[in-house]
Amino acid sequence: MATSSSSSSGPSKRHSQFRPCIDLHQGVVKQIVGGTLDLTSSGQGGVGPKENFVATHPPSYFANLYKNNGLTGGHIIKLGPNNDEAAKEALRTWEGGMQLGGGINEGNAQGWLDLGAEKIIVTSYLFPEGKFDESRLRGISQKVGKERLVVDISCRKREEGWIVAMNGWKTLTDMSVTQESIRLIETYCSELLIHAADVEGLCQGIDEELVTRLGEWVSIPTTYAGGAKDISDLALVDKLSNGKVDLTFGSSLDIFGGGGVKFDELVKVDRIAKDNSP
Repeated sequence: MATSSSSSSGPSKRHSQFRPCIDLHQGVVKQIVGGTLDLTSSGQGGVGPKENFVATHPPSYFANLYKNNGLTGGHIIKLGPNNDEAAKEALRTWEGGMQLGGGINEGNAQGWLDLGAEKIIVTSYLFPEGKFDESRLRGISQKVGKERLVVDISCRKREEGWIVAMNGWKTLTDMSVTQESIRLIETYCSELLIHAADVEGLCQGIDEELVTRLGEWVSIPTTYAGGAKDISDLALVDKLSNGKVDLTFGSSLDIFGGGGVKFDELVKVDRIAKDNSP
C-alpha cells in the first residue's frame, strides 16, 4: 500500500481505495451518528445513540458481500457490549478478511486474531483515565506483532486542533493528532484508522483539512472514516492525501439505507483505483 515514484511506463502513484465496515451495536449492524454514541447509556434505559440505519440482515451478510467483491482492509467495530457473538459470526464468514476493533486490550487481542480477525484495532485501552500510555501500546504490539496491530485514532475537532477521543468518542484524551503523535504511534503498528467523530454518520462531507494533514503526516496504510456523502469523495480523498489515505463509506451507502452512494458503483470505482495503482 505504499506510494511509488512517477514512471512513464506505469501508474505514477497509488490511488485511494474504498474500505468497507461493519459497525455493531447491541449485536446488530447499525450506522450511528458518531457524536451521539454513549456507551454508558446504550441498552440500559439511557438516551442511547442516534441511529441512521438498523440492519435486518445479519453481520454475516455484509461480511460475505465484502468477501465476494474482494473488498479487503475493512473493519468490524464493536460499539459497546453485547456484540461478541455478532463479531464472531462476521469473522467466521470471512476468516482472515477483516480487522476487528472495540474493547480490545492486551488480554483479549490474540483471542480475536485466533477467531479469524486479519488484524486487531485498539483505541481506548491505550488511554487509561484519558492519558496516553505508551507502555500499553508497546505491550500489545509485542504481544500480537506490529504487523497485526491497527491503532484507531478517533478524534474530535477543537480550537487547538484534533484531539483523540475514546469511550465511544465521548471522552477527550491528552493526545493531539499531530505529525509527532502519529509518528510515535506508527512505531508500534502497521496501520492507522482515523474516525472523524464530529462528522461521522452525518453524510455532509469529509473533514477535508484532516484528510489533507493525514496525507502529509502518515507513512503507513491509513483509512479515514467520517462524513463521506457521495462517490466523488473517494476521488477527493485521493487528491487531498495524494493517494495515501483510503476511505470508508457508511451511512451514505445504499446497503446501509443511504441514498448517496450505490454499493455496486463504488465497487467498480474501487476496482479501477486498484488497477491503476502500483
